[in-house]
Amino acid sequence: MKDFFKRVLRIIALVGPGLFCLGFTIGTGSVTSMVKSGSMYGTGLLWVLAISAFFTWVMTQAYGHYGIVTGDTAIHGIKQNLKGGKMWAVILIAGLVVSQWISLSSILNITSNAVCEVLYLCIPGLPKEAGYWIVLAMAVIIAGTIWLVLNKGNYSVFEKILSVLVTLMGIAFILSMFIELPAPGSIVKGFVPSIPKDPGALLFIAAFVGTTMSSPTFVIRPMILKSKGWGPEDGRMQRRDAIVSASLTFIISASIMICAAGVLFARGITVEKVLDMIYVLEPIAGRFAVALFVIGLLSAGLSSLFPIMMLAPELISDYRHGEMQTGTPLFKILTGIAALLGLTIPILGKNPVITQIASQVTLVFVLPLVILLMIILINKKSVMGNRRPGVVFTILMALAFVFACVVSYTGVVALSNLL
Repeated sequence: MKDFFKRVLRIIALVGPGLFCLGFTIGTGSVTSMVKSGSMYGTGLLWVLAISAFFTWVMTQAYGHYGIVTGDTAIHGIKQNLKGGKMWAVILIAGLVVSQWISLSSILNITSNAVCEVLYLCIPGLPKEAGYWIVLAMAVIIAGTIWLVLNKGNYSVFEKILSVLVTLMGIAFILSMFIELPAPGSIVKGFVPSIPKDPGALLFIAAFVGTTMSSPTFVIRPMILKSKGWGPEDGRMQRRDAIVSASLTFIISASIMICAAGVLFARGITVEKVLDMIYVLEPIAGRFAVALFVIGLLSAGLSSLFPIMMLAPELISDYRHGEMQTGTPLFKILTGIAALLGLTIPILGKNPVITQIASQVTLVFVLPLVILLMIILINKKSVMGNRRPGVVFTILMALAFVFACVVSYTGVVALSNLL
């Protein structure tokens, strides 16, 4: 038994970077988008998720390979090695930070609304007009608490606890999926590319790509590998780690969509507010579905807020020094700005489900640049030497770039229709 646990810990250590990026990728945006889509279109958009997961592996592998070969980080490498590198690095940082801060605000909004709806369930006499202020107060408390924890430097234990809770919710989704599994034929049909006639389908296509092909996870991957001390001799582990990360992203996301298709779509139930999503866990959790879903959703949200609030100082440190620096005055200022801007959507009082999905769409707009810069960087002989990728892998990156451009255009159309 002792040897078994040692083996498990050794495996976890090997795929650590991938699991970290998975935690960044799978959050409230993934849960909300997959549940809402599954309730409206069944498994009809599984093909989008599959393509996104495949290209996620391509770009995770590309950034990881660059990191272990050069020992450098992404932003610093772009700044130092590309023509006009300083400008491109600044544009990339700005694009990533803005899109993530929008996502941060939507996450604060949906987690605060979840708490508010639970309070209404527990306190029937609570006046409806108090809902706006409860949501805003919870958003302030959550943002302020995370800012304090980040700047005290003791957030790692807290994140581990949240990760366990998110894992429990993920397991519950997978088990629920098998309890009320849709017809196998409908699942297989979901992998055949087709777009529902509903104009809102474009929003989900862009949201799926935004939440699955998460640009920040690609950009920070070399920094994570550098902090673990991985080098050229760790190429095999890096490749395995990239496969594990992309595979788990697909498995967890697909299980949520299939679960929603089996439970909600089959009954004609669509998701309009946060607690509508608890039905997907009723087959496995029964009367405890509300507690399990809310705890899992809050944990997914909180665990996503940590890396998002850290992203701006993290990328600026990457630009300046090629490594992460915490505890500096700049770190405190930028995480504070992120916390304040995160209150924007809660202050506006917008629908948490729609804003969460729409915010995922904004993530695709910087994706083509993230892919293109790495294609150029990883194929420079002065940077990679004889470790440049082959023709086949370069073609795969080029296809990922074309896919990202098409989806970015789709995102523009979807948001214009929404507005």
